[in-house]
Amino acid sequence: MCTCIAYENGDFYFGRNMDLDYSIGEQIILTPRNYILKFRKLDPAEKHYAMAGMAASEDTFPLYAEAVNEKGLFMAGLNFPQNAVYQEAEEGGKNVAPFEIIPWLLASCASVQEARELLFQARIVKIPFAEEMPPAPLHWMLGDGKECVVLEAVEEGLKIYENPIKVLTNNPPFPFHKDYLTHFRKLSSGQGENTFSRKLPLEPYCQGMGGIGLPGDASSASRFVRAAFLLWNSRCEKEENANVSQIFHILDQVSMVKGTVLTEEGTCDMTTYSCCVNGKRGVYYYKTYDNSSVQAVELAKEDLEGERLVCHKVSIRGVPEKSFQSGI
Repeated sequence: MCTCIAYENGDFYFGRNMDLDYSIGEQIILTPRNYILKFRKLDPAEKHYAMAGMAASEDTFPLYAEAVNEKGLFMAGLNFPQNAVYQEAEEGGKNVAPFEIIPWLLASCASVQEARELLFQARIVKIPFAEEMPPAPLHWMLGDGKECVVLEAVEEGLKIYENPIKVLTNNPPFPFHKDYLTHFRKLSSGQGENTFSRKLPLEPYCQGMGGIGLPGDASSASRFVRAAFLLWNSRCEKEENANVSQIFHILDQVSMVKGTVLTEEGTCDMTTYSCCVNGKRGVYYYKTYDNSSVQAVELAKEDLEGERLVCHKVSIRGVPEKSFQSGI
């Protein structure tokens, strides 16, 4: 399970929690402009926008969980089991595998609008990265400094939803989350209004009582509401350190503590890492479960004209490492 948010306060940012019971062999991978991206059914991209993000440890193709390109367009994949439906490849169509969609769009597009035009021609098809790695069931959040959308490949085809809330979690589909948010319309960052009865003078006895009823559990629907409430009531100075700190504070409030969420197999679902990206400046900040010190990788300091992937290993201690095949 995961949570993704977009945030604008001077510069434009996005952040995400990666919630898993294992490590994917995390590396921050820079894909420079001249690295040849070889797609399964599409023409290779020989020259393209540079991008960087967290990915699985593959040296042949960047298996991004989330990434941002040099134009500030970001994209993240989140677990979407029971709902994700991928199509069969169609001769002559733009057939893109789930593991290819992030690098494909970020390589080609400078904005959500450009990505939307490309997606109108696309089919997300059930092509695995390898035989032992079946396609992960995902949906995606895509955004820039102007707009944010959700992509869901379902039985009816590829759906593109406008996302003014700028939050995404896992199941159910995005329309449910958007409608469910209205159940909490009376929440307030202040003390709230006494609507219990006008005949009873019920006065608040402490700060924060307007937020009573804000979900605190780890379910995806509750995390969506909690993240949205925190995001849209957030206040901080319009400067880099304050913004980065604020995003991590929001993500901390929807993170998973090891042992509090168990999978069906009895393993611990936990927030293995959290990241925050300044889309305008191309800086990728991250911290891990065992190391809360924020570290950063900056695109501008790398060789964007290179022909090889640039990898920065990330240590996720105390978590078994598995392949990229499972959901995010």
